[in-house]
Amino acid sequence: MDLGLTGRKAAVASATSGLGYATAQALVAEGAQVTICGHDAARAEQAADRLGGGTRWVIADLADPREGERFVTEAAGAMSGLDILVTNAPGPPAGTFATVAMDDYPKALELNLLSVVRMCGAAVPHMRRGGWGRIVAITSISVRQPIANLILSNTARAGATGFLKTLAREIAADGITVNSIQPGLHETGRVRGVYGDGLDDEIAQIPSRALGRPEDFGAAAAYLCSDQARYITGVALPVDGGVYQALQ
Repeated sequence: MDLGLTGRKAAVASATSGLGYATAQALVAEGAQVTICGHDAARAEQAADRLGGGTRWVIADLADPREGERFVTEAAGAMSGLDILVTNAPGPPAGTFATVAMDDYPKALELNLLSVVRMCGAAVPHMRRGGWGRIVAITSISVRQPIANLILSNTARAGATGFLKTLAREIAADGITVNSIQPGLHETGRVRGVYGDGLDDEIAQIPSRALGRPEDFGAAAAYLCSDQARYITGVALPVDGGVYQALQ
């Protein structure tokens, strides 16, 4: 299927590895112009080289939400416009209510909520001018069912989802869709780092009995960026191997 993305201009945040990289890879494969960001210059340059297709890169530390805004602005300037924004950021440290300090909450909100708000704020004017846009946020299945030992991520990503749902309603008439994808456990360094030796036990609880493949996640994200997905907005899509089992 041709997703109608040839020549579209996409900014993909935190895309030097993991699900961000897989999403950028899927968009490049569909013919989109892509600009990625990462906090390390060497890793960002290497990722852009691997992606090919003339992928550009920008250094941005998304722990400072203003850096996300700058990334989008620079990406739009380099590509002479912006059609697609994929928001993404590393997850905050693991911890529980008993172990996490109050000072850690603002940092998590800046990383996984306010960076999303600021990136959207920078992207939407470009999309409105073009009368077409796609915003896809990479969040977490924890928005639907909180994950143990990840209280910071659970809290921040739930806030981001509320913002995205509201934004979707406000800009739908401008030809811009806003959706989020809620990954479960995928074969990424983040997942292995969080679960360590306990990962096999977690996999045993997944109905599909396997970690997700990043490339399959990227394909789902690319579809939500497509022309065919024009009537899908305000959706939070679980991509989790069947872990989320509620009816709604």
